[in-house]
Amino acid sequence: MWSFLTPEEWIAVHLSLEVAFWATIWSLPPAILVGWLLARMNFPGKGLFDGIVQLPLVLPKVVVGYLLLVALGTRGFLGQYLYEWFGIRLIFTTAGATVAAAVVSFPLTVNAIRLAVDSVDQGLETAARTLGAGRLDAFFTVTLPLMLPGVLSGALIALASALGEFGATITFVSNVEGETRTIPLAIYNATQMVGGDASAARLTLVSVVLALGALLLADLADRRLKIALGRV
Repeated sequence: MWSFLTPEEWIAVHLSLEVAFWATIWSLPPAILVGWLLARMNFPGKGLFDGIVQLPLVLPKVVVGYLLLVALGTRGFLGQYLYEWFGIRLIFTTAGATVAAAVVSFPLTVNAIRLAVDSVDQGLETAARTLGAGRLDAFFTVTLPLMLPGVLSGALIALASALGEFGATITFVSNVEGETRTIPLAIYNATQMVGGDASAARLTLVSVVLALGALLLADLADRRLKIALGRV
């Protein structure tokens, strides 16, 4: 497939894969924690906390990008300190594109993991606790293995979402070739150029193939893990 892409298009594809991969990897541990908290714990303000977690799903992605700019830009209320104290600048960088993709896809991962935790029999956790396992031991030896299909499925769905992220990315980190111009931004850029239809079509095909592949892989991994765990 890659042979018919131009060097600039290949850079966009490579950047998209890099951004989506790291966005998924970095967001997975907090997503597991948040999904478990929402499934297992009751605490004051849980509904508000859940609403905040789900906000990136319902807000316009441009709004998400603007909020990231306000928070993490070099003049943002957090970003200014990251830049002044540690020299970390997220705007106009691949790292910033990764943050935008992670924020947008985070609720999808949380929701999949939350459903996976709900499907785990709490009696098994209780049995492990009565046999002397601590809360963390029970989680890592009982809960986590049983929720692995949901974790992997959620991660792959988040990966597909990150591959298609546009609004938050262009608002937060702009459209910089080789830094933030992922496939969706490259398609947008091609549509604004005379004679760019062919490039947009090629990148659209790649985007469809990658997204469909991630979704099919998520379904396959979910079924294979359920079989391995004896749940089918």
